[in-house]
Amino acid sequence: MNIDNIKKQFPIFNNKVHNNDLVYLDSANSSQKPQVVADRIYDFYTKEFSNVGRSVHYLAVAATNLYENTRSMMQKYINAKDPNEIVFTKGATEAINLVANTFGQKFLEEGDEILLTELEHHSNYVPWHYLRKLKGIKINFAEINNDGEITIESIEKSITPKTKMIAITHLSNVTGAILPIKEITSLAHSKNIPILIDGCQGAPHLKLDMQDIDCDFYAISCHKMYGPTGLGVLYAKKKWLEALPPYQGGGGMIREVKKEGISFGDLPNKYEAGTMATAQVIAFGESIKFLNQIGIENIEKHESELTKYGEEVLRKNNSVKLVGNPKNKGSVLSFTLDGIHAHDIATILDEDGVAIRAGHHCCQILHDKLGLTATARASLGVYNTKEDLDKLNESINNCKKIFDR
Repeated sequence: MNIDNIKKQFPIFNNKVHNNDLVYLDSANSSQKPQVVADRIYDFYTKEFSNVGRSVHYLAVAATNLYENTRSMMQKYINAKDPNEIVFTKGATEAINLVANTFGQKFLEEGDEILLTELEHHSNYVPWHYLRKLKGIKINFAEINNDGEITIESIEKSITPKTKMIAITHLSNVTGAILPIKEITSLAHSKNIPILIDGCQGAPHLKLDMQDIDCDFYAISCHKMYGPTGLGVLYAKKKWLEALPPYQGGGGMIREVKKEGISFGDLPNKYEAGTMATAQVIAFGESIKFLNQIGIENIEKHESELTKYGEEVLRKNNSVKLVGNPKNKGSVLSFTLDGIHAHDIATILDEDGVAIRAGHHCCQILHDKLGLTATARASLGVYNTKEDLDKLNESINNCKKIFDR
């Protein structure tokens, strides 16, 4: 991988922040966009725009073909069995809400249980909480160990005869822990329990193979995969998409509408009501091409080396405490600095052009468990380098000097 050539494809890095070169270490929040993605959105709106799946004129047919081509590309990228198992949503949050709402509507009754983990992002907790209020279900949480991991044993001991769904993250956006999702899926299926995986952090950084993992649902956030905002993907096994009711009603998801009743369209139209984010879907095809050109295996190797380097650098820095120490870790470096609030750290680092995130990262349950109100988080993307991590460490030292630590 030639990181310099890769970084040149991202126009954001031509800009200065407070007269400094931008060091972007917030990709777990949202990744930056290569020029090809921005260009594709512009070209579609100015040269090719039309709604999809409705009209039969030239522009409409061409736009529909482009839209469906991205679906086929995504199917191949994650090795789904069927392109109709790919549902476009407005984000991973909507994808999880879709599953929780439809599964809860059809299959959950009072007293049934959902199993989550203490690592979960709010997007994979709040939708199930709504069902707790609406239908009287119970939510259980598999506990983390001292390294900030979720083990297969923690999942197994948390399953009860009333567990109807397991919904877990693939990669923690705080500790960086990569969960053994294939083994957890196998365990769940041995007990006839479906499993949903929140892949917001997994999809941009790890090789995905839905047929090998064998999960029932996998939620993806496209803006974390170098793609546009306002777009997500729900992978769902065909049997579930056929069995579950629609999530939203409107144009495009119906077959026939009569005063006496309605019949729904074929998959995946059944779950894509209304005018979809056509430009974003088509541009996301360029994101997939970008990832394929580099190779996800190369991305994994590059980010793994950077993560280890970042851990080594930060561990040598007095007062810095890394959050979590998982054996299998993704490209997330959350930390605290003695006596300095995470928001102050982020503010001072920003003055040096270093962009990180501060707060609870939409994981308040985990932060409560760790006894922390907030953490600072540096997260890596394909465009980052060891020099970026050196700059992070240098800026942390500047922060310590300001606070006399």
